[in-house]
Amino acid sequence: MSDIYIALGSNLEKPRQQIHNAVKLIGKIEGLNISLISSLYQTKPIGKTNQPDFINAVLKVEGIISPEKLHTALQDIETQAGRIRIELNEPRTLDLDILLIDNLIMKTKELTIPHPRMHLRQFVIIPLLEINHGLCVPGIGPIKDISKSLSDQGVIKV
Repeated sequence: MSDIYIALGSNLEKPRQQIHNAVKLIGKIEGLNISLISSLYQTKPIGKTNQPDFINAVLKVEGIISPEKLHTALQDIETQAGRIRIELNEPRTLDLDILLIDNLIMKTKELTIPHPRMHLRQFVIIPLLEINHGLCVPGIGPIKDISKSLSDQGVIKV
């Protein structure tokens, strides 16, 4: 059984509802059980700043599933929510990212674990701290230390 952390984000079409719906759908993925859900956080967009603020959260699931199968299932949920991929950092109805799977380090054409930019983003690190303050990012370090190194990125608990 693996411990898996997933980031959720939305800034279009009722973002809070998008996050709640995604949590329900993730809970229906065969072989997974949701064990922890962070609070919701309002965050400023990164990159393209002329778009609405995001609502973000992180959840911990436990289960037995391949990273590739989980990635596909999460992309299917994004598609169901109306996600259209055109360019990086664009507004979106739903964004689901695998952050961590135990201490796994992997990189393929489709998937990198740990998520390659998670340690740069307060909207990921703050909710992770909330649900597991002792967590370490393989190859990078403890999230407590990572959180202290990040500048304020406008993350507000809602």
